[in-house]
Amino acid sequence: MVRTSGNMKETKLMRRAAGGLTIALAGVLTMTAGPVLPRTSGGAEARAAQDTQKGKNKKPTATGVLVEDRGTLQIQVDGQPAGSEEFEIHESGGEWTARGTAEVPGENGGTARVTGKMTLAADGAPLRYEWTATAPKKAAAVIEFQGTSAKMELKLEGAAPYMQEFQFNAPPVVILDNNMYHQYAILARLYDWEHKEAKTYAVLIPQDLTPGTVTAEYGGQQVVEGQRLDMLRVHTTDLEIDVFCDPAQQERLVRLEVPSAKAIILRQGGKK
Repeated sequence: MVRTSGNMKETKLMRRAAGGLTIALAGVLTMTAGPVLPRTSGGAEARAAQDTQKGKNKKPTATGVLVEDRGTLQIQVDGQPAGSEEFEIHESGGEWTARGTAEVPGENGGTARVTGKMTLAADGAPLRYEWTATAPKKAAAVIEFQGTSAKMELKLEGAAPYMQEFQFNAPPVVILDNNMYHQYAILARLYDWEHKEAKTYAVLIPQDLTPGTVTAEYGGQQVVEGQRLDMLRVHTTDLEIDVFCDPAQQERLVRLEVPSAKAIILRQGGKK
């Protein structure tokens, strides 16, 4: 169930404004509508995740094992540069922070700057998400997760603040911002690589102001540019994203491919 404040005209205005911020793969990540589910807060699972993290040679398990990471992602569309993203995932005080800054082409020329900051529990459950964008208008949003609900406040230049509340039923839930591709690294950590079974996740796409679902399936190992990688196929009824991870580095995100958009997102060297 979704509860909103404001009339239908305001809802459509905010949806267009927020959706207009998705530049590089604009309109590509359209999820199948469905219920969003809440985070978990079980201390036993969190401790198990932290213990597993200490074993560098162990595979991630279904409980979700976050690891520290940082790097640069280059966005290519139809073989041409289409932006870049700097990201960092780190732990502090038992919670995790994943932040990214993307530079992408603006709708009317120039460059748009998009930032995202996610706070997560040790098991990968989202606690808070903040994003900002500079084009086509300045915009910012904060989403707070608590218990079985998430509350969002969206502020758009020239418009009154917009509030929306989502009610969830059961875990897990993931956030996939249209411009923050490092968030697929978090999804890859949540996937159970040991059993390799298909898994459906509730997902919240902040710019779309709507929940949905995605399914992750193991696609086997492939040799890409001389490197043997595990492939995780993330898909809906009308979209497929191939996520390539390095099994030698705890399934570290290396690249993403969106065949329908002729888009490739590549990790650049030099930062690990």
